[in-house]
Amino acid sequence: MRAFTIAIRTLLLIAAASAAFGFPALAGEGIAPPFARTVAAQEDPSNARVIIKYRDGALTRSGARAGSPRPQHAAALSQQLRLTLANGRVLGPRTQGLRANGLSSTQLATRLATHPEVEWAVPDRRRRIRALPNDPYLGPGQTTITPTVGQWYLRAPEGAAISAINAVGAWAITNGSASITVAVLDTGVRLDHPDLAGKLHPGYDFIDDTTTANDGGGRDADASDPGDWNNANECSAGEPASHSSWHGTQVAGLIGAATDNGIGMAGVGRNLMLLPVRVLGRCGGYDSDIIAGMRWAAALSSEVGIGTVVNLVNPHPARVINMSLGSSGSCDAPYREVLAELGAAGVTVVVAAGNANGLAVDSPANCPGAIAVAGLRHTGTKVGYSSLGPEVAISAPAGNCVNQVGTCLYPLLTTTNLGVTTPGENVYSDGSSSASLGTSFSAPMVAATVGLMLSANPTLTPAKVRTALQSSARAFPQDGADAAVTACHAPGRREQIECYCGTSTCGAGLLDAAQAVAAVALPLAIITVSSSAAQAGSVVQLNATGSSALGGRSIAAYQWSITAGVAIAAFSGVTNASSATLDTTAPGNVTVQLSVTDSSGAVATSSVSITVTAPVAVAPGPASSSVEAAPVAAAAKSGGGALDWPWLVVLAAALVGLRTSRRARAGADRRPVHRNTA
Repeated sequence: MRAFTIAIRTLLLIAAASAAFGFPALAGEGIAPPFARTVAAQEDPSNARVIIKYRDGALTRSGARAGSPRPQHAAALSQQLRLTLANGRVLGPRTQGLRANGLSSTQLATRLATHPEVEWAVPDRRRRIRALPNDPYLGPGQTTITPTVGQWYLRAPEGAAISAINAVGAWAITNGSASITVAVLDTGVRLDHPDLAGKLHPGYDFIDDTTTANDGGGRDADASDPGDWNNANECSAGEPASHSSWHGTQVAGLIGAATDNGIGMAGVGRNLMLLPVRVLGRCGGYDSDIIAGMRWAAALSSEVGIGTVVNLVNPHPARVINMSLGSSGSCDAPYREVLAELGAAGVTVVVAAGNANGLAVDSPANCPGAIAVAGLRHTGTKVGYSSLGPEVAISAPAGNCVNQVGTCLYPLLTTTNLGVTTPGENVYSDGSSSASLGTSFSAPMVAATVGLMLSANPTLTPAKVRTALQSSARAFPQDGADAAVTACHAPGRREQIECYCGTSTCGAGLLDAAQAVAAVALPLAIITVSSSAAQAGSVVQLNATGSSALGGRSIAAYQWSITAGVAIAAFSGVTNASSATLDTTAPGNVTVQLSVTDSSGAVATSSVSITVTAPVAVAPGPASSSVEAAPVAAAAKSGGGALDWPWLVVLAAALVGLRTSRRARAGADRRPVHRNTA
């Protein structure tokens, strides 16, 4: 068995080398795996791009007053540094991009960092899509998915598919809300894909460089993906030519493809809406474009231009941002600051950990505030290509081909396009002609789950989202793989392929969408009312026993209150039990609110409106005397309907008195008259 495994690895390495150096592909290979894009791209030695932040109160303002909300200070710095600088993108109240010719980005950042009015300056680096590296464990070649597998990752864990996320179970609680938007910061989206119809808000293309944009222009309101193909050695030395990835379309489909529409696939987020934000193109994208896209997606900024600012308000702010992108290196200050800003605004940012074959998590996934997602095989072990480390928050399926050349049994089916350079037919990456594999596709499963969580409980903060995701995760398996598979260890210089995950290497556990949603879902506050229309003076019974809690929790407390109509109704008896009694006193409208608290402390409210009408008046019959008619007349005058018991007593007494009076008069007529003769 070991000899067979070594032979297979040798064949795969030969195939990888052939693809990298332009040799003919092995027979039956099909599409070669993408070039490993984990090493930072080489800097252009004569075209510098940096991101700079000025100190608070700095006087370098290009003629603008201190504290200007739109720093554009290339002219002032050019005079002081004796460099020709050009303004780049505005990225915050004291942050902007700068560009220069004749030196590298690192050289310019080093010079700017020593300026007394500069807080920090860093190179404006390129980030790449999380493309699959040339990993021998992935099984390159023509791949075919079996119909029985399909979207295996959406189902409850069963059989060998231990890492399936049980999205189906989450749908029993919520299908997601169209009021929750997930931003997809990526290569753009094929807006004409039929399984994304009706799921996309208008997005924006933030790519400034026209070569990178590959669509004939720079920034514009067209977030569609024109293709990100590249020629050999165009992006970095030794990098082979590649076809367009349609990466953003694949990510978007996993998050929120139209579901229950009779065609194609289901998205994890079902009813969630998507916001395409194009920040990656040919050879990736620059940090300044990505950060600007992050801020705009969250509606923290409406500035989308450079120099001449274009104001474009985002009318559909995202509660979740998915970033299946990155590159090697530590977290830079610009990402630390924008992630802190997004977190304070209530926006959860999910980032793919990277595909570095078991090396350290890349940036910006390793930044504080990012939910970094590592990738798993279907059996729950770390998939060979996934990065790992203590920065990982949680792990999710990334797709794998079970180490078999020629058949890919567990890819991640999603929306894509068949075009090589320009858009072609909209299809699905079902494994027959392509396979979606990588932590690029683990992250959107987590992002979509977060969208479902927010649909079930819109009050969640990013910190509570992280806590719920991790506390609801399932434990990593520690057996079941080949005998040679060992425990994952802290990342170092040596690659580690498939391994048994632990909480210090792959996050808290395996994503469980159903448990994550159940953990945050608010209880159901249900009111049953004896009558929604009552007469003044009557009693209305209220009952809350139909209320329930989710996730194995129970209702711990009830509280009734009147939020409108306190002058015409009041509770009699307790207001903190599962039922309550409401006494009405006058016509009008009353609104009663029920608050239920479950055993985890989650609170939900519900209200019911009750219309109180005037009592129906009872018309009096013919009166035999003024005494008999008096009580009835008085009751009618009071506005009552049926006589209350006090009036009945009065009426009975009057009738008795009247009969006694008549008998007395009759007796007097029959008795003789006696005169006093004394």
